[in-house]
Amino acid sequence: MFPETRMRRNRRSEPLRRLARETSLSADDLILPIFVLEGQNKRWEIPSMPGVCQVSVDRIGEELDGFKGAAVLLFGVPDEGQKDAKASAALDDKGLVCRAVERIKRDSPQLVVITDVCLCAYTYHGHCGIISEDGSIDNDATLPLLARMAVIHGEAGADMVAPSAMMDGQIGAIRDGLDYRGLTETAVMSYAAKFASSFYGPFRDAAGSTPDFGDRKSYQLPPGNRREAIRDALLDEDEGADWLMVKPALPFLDVLCELKEETRLPVAAYQVSGEYAMLKHAAECGALNERDAVLESLLSIKRAGADAIITYYAKQVSKWLET
Repeated sequence: MFPETRMRRNRRSEPLRRLARETSLSADDLILPIFVLEGQNKRWEIPSMPGVCQVSVDRIGEELDGFKGAAVLLFGVPDEGQKDAKASAALDDKGLVCRAVERIKRDSPQLVVITDVCLCAYTYHGHCGIISEDGSIDNDATLPLLARMAVIHGEAGADMVAPSAMMDGQIGAIRDGLDYRGLTETAVMSYAAKFASSFYGPFRDAAGSTPDFGDRKSYQLPPGNRREAIRDALLDEDEGADWLMVKPALPFLDVLCELKEETRLPVAAYQVSGEYAMLKHAAECGALNERDAVLESLLSIKRAGADAIITYYAKQVSKWLET
């Protein structure tokens, strides 16, 4: 008890604070999302996400310039004319994401390349699965398409595929598909606890994946259901996932913390577009110090249990951590 016990002893100088630090953030924790466009010499800033751009394959190097993190996560943004009911462009082994994977593996072989596996950007209706005749999402008809998409990404050289469609059985279907094609070393990062969140708005601008009708609540998790999220994630582990993910991060730190306790797999968290936009816009209007707030938010995600953090700030943070 005070005065014998003085908690401030370990806080009185920066060297002492570093020595007693329980949680730290490094560039190796960071995964940088990249939106890839068709065409040549394209680089377009996304209005709702200042500082984040869509780029053509030939300009991916600009996005990676100065990035010291561990990995990238690729999202394809096909032309509107390429979208159809069966997401055909997602299944092209010479398609956008495959070319981007090959480019990065050639020019930046030190990076882990992860690819998003979902149909929403490739369907004319913007949903993550095939639409049945009654207008619902056909879970089982979607599985072979997701498996095929994962296989072509693996064959292009992706180190890891990240299924985000939230279809029941998708991890098992993808693992079987990869193994059947001899891609036994290609890892699977499951968007295991992906919630139907209001924080995805800017991403849908970036990926061109806003649904034409309805919403995604029939396949993404209800925000109030923590136990269901853990159950869903552990089912993905049983189906063969190598990583699990919680998305979004900050609104669901409790889920992240509990999942970390329940699994022995590494766990990622996605600081999503809405989280990024809130920090960016608040900083731009002078409401907070951007660097301090961003680092604090990422540290909270790491402290809650994340082994890796997907964030649009990854490039900037990797530079901040060097200084």
